[in-house]
Amino acid sequence: MSNPRPSIPPGPPAVAIPVDQSSSLWERISTWVSENKAVVYTIAGVAVVFTGAGVVYYLNTPAEPQTPRLSKKERRKRKEAERKAAESQNNVAAQPESKEKAKEQPKPAAVEAEDELPTITEESVANLTTDQRNEYADRLKRAGNKAYGDKAYNKAIDLYSQAILCKKDPIYYSNRAACYSALSEWQKVVDDTTTALSIDRVYLKAINRRAKAYEELKMYRDALVGYTLACIIDNFQNQSAANAVEKLLKVVATEEAQKRMADRKQTLPSHTFVNNYFVSFRAKPRPAGLEDSDELPAGSGKEQLRLGLQALEKKTSTGYEEARQAFDKAIELGDLGEFEGLAYNMRGTFRCLLGAHEEAMADLTKSIELDPSMTQSHIKLASMRLEQGDADKAFEDFTTALAANDKDPDIYYHRAQLHFIKGEFAEAAKDYQMSMDLDRDFIFSHIQLGVTQYKMGSMASSLATFRRTVKNFPKCPDVYNYYGELLLDMGQVNEAIEKFETAVELESKNNPGSMNVLPLVNKSLAIFQMKQDSAEAEKLCQKALEIDPECDIAVATMAQLLLQRGNIAEALTYFRRAADLARTEFEMINALSYSEATACQLKIQEEYPELVSKVRSANLV
Repeated sequence: MSNPRPSIPPGPPAVAIPVDQSSSLWERISTWVSENKAVVYTIAGVAVVFTGAGVVYYLNTPAEPQTPRLSKKERRKRKEAERKAAESQNNVAAQPESKEKAKEQPKPAAVEAEDELPTITEESVANLTTDQRNEYADRLKRAGNKAYGDKAYNKAIDLYSQAILCKKDPIYYSNRAACYSALSEWQKVVDDTTTALSIDRVYLKAINRRAKAYEELKMYRDALVGYTLACIIDNFQNQSAANAVEKLLKVVATEEAQKRMADRKQTLPSHTFVNNYFVSFRAKPRPAGLEDSDELPAGSGKEQLRLGLQALEKKTSTGYEEARQAFDKAIELGDLGEFEGLAYNMRGTFRCLLGAHEEAMADLTKSIELDPSMTQSHIKLASMRLEQGDADKAFEDFTTALAANDKDPDIYYHRAQLHFIKGEFAEAAKDYQMSMDLDRDFIFSHIQLGVTQYKMGSMASSLATFRRTVKNFPKCPDVYNYYGELLLDMGQVNEAIEKFETAVELESKNNPGSMNVLPLVNKSLAIFQMKQDSAEAEKLCQKALEIDPECDIAVATMAQLLLQRGNIAEALTYFRRAADLARTEFEMINALSYSEATACQLKIQEEYPELVSKVRSANLV
């Protein structure tokens, strides 16, 4: 896979080009996280894009040949083969070692009769010479291996224990740990493998066995470090350890996310995110009765509703928070008359942005009951169902919305998003086109159609759509930003940077108080790709964060760039910040997966300085 790619970042179009699978553990983890992130952002009207050339969100992997995308049948076959390979690895790892670190299988050794074995005690061993101790230790170990093979685990433990009295060999401790593992005495496994590793700190079998014991003891972070260390030492050849890392990252991230979500205070995401959410719907004038010239009773629900709509127009973090509070107050005060449905729609929208999905869905459902013609409520409800994985129900919501108003272009645009996420690109293109036919002035239908054409393999049509869109919307920064993404994915880096620069210039002119920072982030990553200059790329990313400190993609990109320079500790700070900015538990799990992987990498680097080069080349995130 290539150097980091930019995300086609927050912007209403749903751009979520899947990443090709490969055999690398870290690519599989990154693909899992990135695809989940893309769904969340697409639904929110804020797209994260990654291409067949690489994962773009948090990922840094070395260049290597791409693996073709497999059919479902082929993927099932591969998954079954991986399962069998993992079982085989587990079986091998479970066996006691029969010859000290031998790279070749030892020839079968005769195991002497039990009455021929020496009986070793702490008292008797003191009278043995070094040669005698080594001889007896080896004989006892071989007998222990035989007992283990016969599943006589307690007998094997006794034999290995006698061997240990003769010789403090890490193999003997690890073999005894294998017996304790078979008996599910996990703390004793930890004790013995820890002793083995105090003698040989990179003893692979002991590392794997201790990691398994930690996992069984629910000490998941310790297990994660152990399996990751095993992967690094073994150059990622052990499929069992690799699968364990992947599983534990999700376990640890989920556990941590649940703790955080239980205690966290709900806050709105960055103004970049919120603004792009709102612009994914066509702008509509305020209804008569809520305009600035209308006289409304002071302190009434209607006045609060108008204040909320006014605050929205500021397009700033402060304005969005003012709007949220005003909509809450409007419903609390009541007496909204014909605007009650609108009030519930707006409160539900902000609850959705806060990540309070149950409350948001209740508000949007109430809005539909009060005003079935308000198609935005249907669309937002459909998007939330999709975010929860219920695509069928989302399609039902769109059908209901079309029954209310089949001439609303927003319905077709957002239904196209659903088709896009499901990989139904031909259907998506039809809906984008229908949205354009009903309203030619909504730029994102044009942009998204171009992206869909590109995804369908029609590069010429895609480029023609973008060139036409630039001509028709020459002052709109979004078209240049997305056009730049397309060019970058095609490898036309210089041309892409020019488009990003134009987008930055237009953003600074058009929206000086609430600039969309994503063109800056894209330019940052494009410059890094072209020059491998992480310092210059970081400056651009830092500028984006100065404008919008809450922009999670800018935060995550900074983490990615810091990793490129090997600054793992600082990168970890940014990954943790990205987790803090997550809007939902689902998003937080994704972000924490990277935070945990980075923390694991840092811990191994600190504890095993001799493995630093291997740690860095592993590209754990």
